[in-house]
Amino acid sequence: MSAAIVARRFALNVLLVDEQPAPGGQIWRNIEAVAGTPRAEILGKAYVEGLSTLRQFRASGAAYEPGTQVWQIESGPRVFMSGNNAASSVEAGAVLLATGAQERPLPFRGWTLPGVMTVGAAQITLKTAGQIPQDPVWIAGSGPLPLLYATQLLNAGGQIAGFLDTTPQGNFLSAMPKLAAAAFWAPSDLLKGASWLAKLRRRVRYVANVTEIEAIGDQTVEMLRYVTANGAAATVDARLLLVHEGLVPTIHPTLALGCRHRWAEEQESFSPELDAWGQTSEPNVFVAGDGAGIGGATAACLRGEIAALRIVANAGLLGSEEADRMAKPIRARLKKALAARPFLDTLYRPRRSIFVPSDETIACRCEEVHVAQIRAEAKKGSRPGPNQIKAFTRAGMGPCQGRQCNYTIAHVLAQEEGRDAPDVGLYRVRPPFKPVTVNELASLNSKDTSQ
Repeated sequence: MSAAIVARRFALNVLLVDEQPAPGGQIWRNIEAVAGTPRAEILGKAYVEGLSTLRQFRASGAAYEPGTQVWQIESGPRVFMSGNNAASSVEAGAVLLATGAQERPLPFRGWTLPGVMTVGAAQITLKTAGQIPQDPVWIAGSGPLPLLYATQLLNAGGQIAGFLDTTPQGNFLSAMPKLAAAAFWAPSDLLKGASWLAKLRRRVRYVANVTEIEAIGDQTVEMLRYVTANGAAATVDARLLLVHEGLVPTIHPTLALGCRHRWAEEQESFSPELDAWGQTSEPNVFVAGDGAGIGGATAACLRGEIAALRIVANAGLLGSEEADRMAKPIRARLKKALAARPFLDTLYRPRRSIFVPSDETIACRCEEVHVAQIRAEAKKGSRPGPNQIKAFTRAGMGPCQGRQCNYTIAHVLAQEEGRDAPDVGLYRVRPPFKPVTVNELASLNSKDTSQ
């Protein structure tokens, strides 16, 4: 939205394609309907502040197609999409991908049981439907999002049976050298997080240094078992377990395009290789937001503005020197917005067991492939990569196309083959990278834009 606002100031033709039914993305989801209601106060000030950006976007004159899903991008660039049960394609002078982030895949014993879901999914139901779990919930995870959702849930009148903090106990000491910069540039963010944690410790059962969790049940989750770093273990009743271990950039579109990617050691994930303007190795294809690297809503907006300036300059509507001049203060704000990231990335770096779970754990939930099957193929001596494992076991062939098992497969193979996960790599993404029906394909037509 921020990129569209900037581009429209220079009269560039803009089409924003949105999977959601209304603008707002993940952070400001459903903001138009929620603003002014009691739910807005529950979700907090940062959520309500998104209404200003959304209103500017609505007034910008950009074309907007909600409920539309992009399922392929080709060089050119050309974008293929589906909406209203019909497919179409658009050729444009530039494409800006704002695909955001997904929650880090988190396989553990029992993670596929009904009643186990991610914190992000629970927050979506709160934003879109005001849904509050009827029974007390268990929250297990690490990072700012579980703290935020737990606070929002308590403010909404929900109940929390317990909070299992899986942040490794040594992380805080590792993050201390980076605390000063974070405190200088983003003191309010740190104070906000500290207040969330303090509130939880006062009001709910809080267990620190959790190293292992397991959901137990027959047709649905019935019990939760956890183990702490000092060896203490407990098994408790549970009807709803919410889990979260950080975010990773959504890179399926850039993988499908063949863009170069880099391994972000600090976030234990791949992200597109971008220049200073957010342009990928593919000409005229840009990435902004958390799809470029986890940075949060403020950084997402600023990255969008910077990318838009380069797109406008490439279209001949702005000189390069002027674009540099306009981008300078935006870059300064972006630096400030990202100042806390080194501290947060180090503090909330996931525990190792997330990446290489036990043999009996399901690695690919779409095809129900267990970690033991992956290890068995890796031990045959041919040093298979993810694509060979896909052919041997069907891991990664399901509806999510590897989004939930990509990193797990890479880490398991790396461990068995004595390699690093970045060297193993991820699945090759083939079109379509989102489901599309034959009926939609049959209706395919093209819309050409001049810019």
